[in-house]
Amino acid sequence: MKGRSPQHSTGIEPGKDLKVMRDKMRLLIGYDGSECADAALDDLQCAGLPQHAEAKVFSVAEEWLPPPPPSAYEIVEQAQAVHVPADLNRVYGKESPAVGKALALAERAVTRLSSIFPEWQVTPEAKCGSPASELLFAAEEWRPDLIVVGSHGRTALGRFILGSVSQRVLTEAHCSVRVARGRLEEPGTPVRIIVGVDGSAPSEAAAREVAARSWAPGSEVQLIVVDDPLSPGVMGRLIPSLHKTVDETNAADRIWAKEILAKCSKLFLVDGVRVATKLREGDPRHELVKAAEAWRADCIFVGSTGYSGRLERLVLGSVSAAISARAHCSVEVIR
Repeated sequence: MKGRSPQHSTGIEPGKDLKVMRDKMRLLIGYDGSECADAALDDLQCAGLPQHAEAKVFSVAEEWLPPPPPSAYEIVEQAQAVHVPADLNRVYGKESPAVGKALALAERAVTRLSSIFPEWQVTPEAKCGSPASELLFAAEEWRPDLIVVGSHGRTALGRFILGSVSQRVLTEAHCSVRVARGRLEEPGTPVRIIVGVDGSAPSEAAAREVAARSWAPGSEVQLIVVDDPLSPGVMGRLIPSLHKTVDETNAADRIWAKEILAKCSKLFLVDGVRVATKLREGDPRHELVKAAEAWRADCIFVGSTGYSGRLERLVLGSVSAAISARAHCSVEVIR
């Protein structure tokens, strides 16, 4: 929270969405047939999603045997339909037996998802290649509102060494991403949602998104601001005026945080949903996860920091990605 501009507005206009509205919400769902992927499908029942939506279940054959060599005529025909070599690989990969198996997985997920959301329009699709790359490529082409991926729950060391499809998609996608981990309770029961807010436009977008969704009666939302207060340190003991300045700054920030919470809470005018506000101190990457574990939250919603390149993400880090990596519940990053 430090370094905020005095001119920064915390005003929120209820009912005004930040994204371009479609007739139906679009979801791109990554599916690999694992227990985590099945849990991600079930988790959508407690995501407050609309009754009508358009969903594409996307499975990727990561390892595949190449099809028989094409004829010269087929090579020319296929090459005319693509622009870069990577596209040509995708064309050839359509004939791979492994892609057929991936499509069968996607079709199985479509059946499961259609039983959960009978009024959704759900279609399967399969590709070959890198799962993260293909999901991101599909998202650029299809322009979904939300990408849904399961989490395999690797340790931090495992994610660092092996990489993680969910983390890469979350970091590089230009739309919202839900890293779904499922829940133990029965579907349709009240859910517990944590929304991290900090007065920024991305966090306001996250609060708006949660407020706009349909939640089961009795569901609870906690709006949380995490303040990382200044510390006067050694110099504060040597210079009394510095200690006083730090105390005054921290007090002003606490007042500012309470104003943010009060204005965000006004977005939630839905009957049957209880809203509480909390102010915590510390690092938001840790405090939001701690709050979710202590409260047994079903999902944490946060806004995206919106870094524009991989170097910025590597140097500056991402609060949303760090929360997704540490949390035991689902995490949805709103863009």
